[in-house]
Amino acid sequence: MGTAEPTVERWGDGRAPTDVDVLIVGAGLSGIGAACHLTTEAPGLTYAIVEAREASGGTWDLFRYPGIRSDSDMFTLAYRFRPWDGTKTIADGADILAYLRQTAAEYDVESHIEYRGRVVRAAWSSETATWTVTVENTESGVATTRSCRFLYLCCGYYRYDEGYTPEWPGQDEFAGRLVHPQSWPTDLDVNGKRIVVVGSGATAVTLVPALTRAGARVTMLQRSPSFVMSMPAHDPLAIALRKILPARRAYAAIRWKNVKVATALYTVCRRFPTRARSALIKGAARRLPAGYDVSRHFSPRYQPWDQRLCLVPEGDFFEAISSGDAEVVTEEISSFTRQGVELASGRALNADIVVSATGLNLMILGGIELAVDEAPVIIPERVAFKAMMLDGVPNMAFAIGYTNAAWTLKVDLVSSYISRLLDSMQRRGYTTVIPKLPREPMETSPFIDMRSGYFRRSLETMPLQGDRAPWRLQQHYAKDATLFRSPMEDEELEFSSTGVAATTR
Repeated sequence: MGTAEPTVERWGDGRAPTDVDVLIVGAGLSGIGAACHLTTEAPGLTYAIVEAREASGGTWDLFRYPGIRSDSDMFTLAYRFRPWDGTKTIADGADILAYLRQTAAEYDVESHIEYRGRVVRAAWSSETATWTVTVENTESGVATTRSCRFLYLCCGYYRYDEGYTPEWPGQDEFAGRLVHPQSWPTDLDVNGKRIVVVGSGATAVTLVPALTRAGARVTMLQRSPSFVMSMPAHDPLAIALRKILPARRAYAAIRWKNVKVATALYTVCRRFPTRARSALIKGAARRLPAGYDVSRHFSPRYQPWDQRLCLVPEGDFFEAISSGDAEVVTEEISSFTRQGVELASGRALNADIVVSATGLNLMILGGIELAVDEAPVIIPERVAFKAMMLDGVPNMAFAIGYTNAAWTLKVDLVSSYISRLLDSMQRRGYTTVIPKLPREPMETSPFIDMRSGYFRRSLETMPLQGDRAPWRLQQHYAKDATLFRSPMEDEELEFSSTGVAATTR
């Protein structure tokens, strides 16, 4: 366990001492990336990372279920500043975790991390222009405080201590094991077992082929289908470019190509949903045996990209079905029985193990209680500026990635923006930055408009978005890359120094 050395008056003169200039919450993909950006783009600032778990890596350390892998291509999921040199386009969880920790080692991030510390409250004082942050030790329960000039929340939006499992009638009667992928048991032997995987999302379609390879007989039980699309496990263009270009140039070219392809796919799906639906369903049919009931099992109720597409490398999910080792059942659960699951039709699915791949619970901004000058910050009443700050909340940002593309594409932009913003503030003598709503009326709507269950269950906890940039969540990397280019020119930001406002208007 390490922590940065305290510093005094590193940012602004004549102000109260703080532990660090920037306190990062979370040592996962976002937090490690944020620290690297600060190191290179704001080298005059000190930082520390507080991580609630006992290890770095976030999602990629927590999730241990069979087959865990990326749901985006690694040339866009990897950081912009550190090329992915693996051979797989869709990478295994262990390889992603190794990449994150190697990056942290290269930028000396590890020495700045304090483990087993959960941030429960952060209070801003305008008088001192600092955050006082309450950190609870996850083992002892003892609370301590830290202070910082800028608070950067890189804890994503998933709740890490529990996944989402519905309450099914009779589930306590089941004689087998009921597990959630988020807390996969290390002692679970699946060889020769009958397994029912309840769910139809990315986790379910990842588990099915992995479990069959481990010797299980698997039934994927879904209430309704998802769109599933096969993609190559390796990128032929990436292989070719790596042979003729320097590593960084090849990586930049491949990354930009994949951004364009992903953006084009999303745009086509949203503009021409009927055609996109037809193409996706036909794509699934080509991977399945003749006569397979594709309309029942692979034709969702929603349109493409109302929820994320499920990507499967080399069609391994379809291969598991075609081999006879896995089947898909589309039906409602009536109840659990001692032997397994009984469906609404009366059909029984006997099982030794039931896996509830039914989604995750969301926890916006880490569930941290925020206050500004002793007034509570009601997050659902705040509008997000550039999807990374809240109106009226000083010196605070959060990193949330794309829902329609690789997470890192967005958080790389945000972390670079924040680093350059803070570096500029330090050089110009500003101590505080606050996003201010525009004077003109602005319509607002929920922050994320995806129809996935875990978003719908948590809409009332999320901030709002406006009807125009920079208050609208664009979900478009090229547009965001332009939007994030010049931080000091944003009219919506109000800067101050020693209590005197200095706006850019």
